[in-house]
Amino acid sequence: MRDGRQMREQTAQHTLLKRRASADQYALMQGPITHEEEVPDSYYPQRMPTSTRRYVDTRGHQVIQQGNRRIALFVCIGMVTMVALWFIIQLLVIWWTNQQLNATYQYPRMYQADEIVGHSDSTDHPTHFIFENLHGQVIIIEFPGGDYTHARVYKGPTLYADNADQTPVTAEFKDVNGDGKVDIVLHIQDQRIVFYNTGTEFKTQ
Repeated sequence: MRDGRQMREQTAQHTLLKRRASADQYALMQGPITHEEEVPDSYYPQRMPTSTRRYVDTRGHQVIQQGNRRIALFVCIGMVTMVALWFIIQLLVIWWTNQQLNATYQYPRMYQADEIVGHSDSTDHPTHFIFENLHGQVIIIEFPGGDYTHARVYKGPTLYADNADQTPVTAEFKDVNGDGKVDIVLHIQDQRIVFYNTGTEFKTQ
């Protein structure tokens, strides 16, 4: 009888302790959470930028992983596109320049003028001149008084530059040496060549 009573007391104590432990645990969970002491950011390891991060492989070697490689690809594509556009623009400029020259000087490049130079000509019948760049060779054709049966051909300089056949040739007429005769001043870009009037024809000195 005594043993049974003692057993009931032990069971009651065990149940009471178990309930108290559960109550303490519940109170701990429901209680306010205390804030930990603030730690400066320098205490923690700094995160590497996303463009370059260091990792360790299975062998313990440090590996640098590059960021998004698409950026480099886009940069390369952009550079190639810019170079292609620049090349196309240059071709368009050359094409447009040639079109303007063709409209003004035709092809082969040609320039014509009428002038009184004293070679069987007059106000009513001036001398006709044709200045032509024939595939890089400059020639001058004179029709005294407009008469093609007495035409004279003067050989000018030979052009050796790139696209020499595209260079226009022009001329002006004036007395260069002051002898009272009208001379020819040939213009080829920045070059100036004088053909002097002898009274019957033109010669270079």
